Amino acid sequence: MRTRIKICGMTRSEDALAAAEAGADALGFVFYPPSPRHIEIDQAWSIIDVLPAFVTTTALFVNPEPGLVKTVIQRLKIDLLQFHGDESVEFCEQFERPYIKAVRMQPGTNLADLSQHYASAQALLLDTYVKGVPGGTGEAFNWDWVAPSKREDTCLPIILAGGLTAENVGQAVQTVQPWAVDVSGGVEAEPGKKSVAQIQAFVEAVNASART
Repeated sequence: MRTRIKICGMTRSEDALAAAEAGADALGFVFYPPSPRHIEIDQAWSIIDVLPAFVTTTALFVNPEPGLVKTVIQRLKIDLLQFHGDESVEFCEQFERPYIKAVRMQPGTNLADLSQHYASAQALLLDTYVKGVPGGTGEAFNWDWVAPSKREDTCLPIILAGGLTAENVGQAVQTVQPWAVDVSGGVEAEPGKKSVAQIQAFVEAVNASART
């Protein structure tokens, strides 16, 4: 199975086009002001407007006001919502748009229960737990916690995030066998600005993992 690739934290059109050309399936836009990768709606539109077909646009939120989510959907015609905070199922569903729910992984996190609770989600995105930080920590969690032998058949598709780089994503994919991987800081030259070389190396490493 081919592992899909999402590259998050886009702030520049040249980075987004480089990611699409390298083979990324989805791009993420962060609508969370404390993040160094935060983007305004008009800035996001200037990027989305030049994207080629078949690249999924994803809007990331952390405990947002509903009005912000609705405005982003209306202004950007966004494909997918990503909720990284403590949003309830009811909150996520109210926008009538496909969504994924982020989970900050800790020992004992029960993916089967979460999959049942967020059954309307397209997938669970697994990120590293750091107290007080909703995501983007640049740290990996113990992938053995979510190896296929530890997951039940009822588990939603898994998107693996947290500390991924071109150097470790091959091992991560082989250990977890996720539906997709999500990277942000691991392909950056500096916060908010991607490295074309690192994007290409990351995509190649993911694709190579399927050939081993």
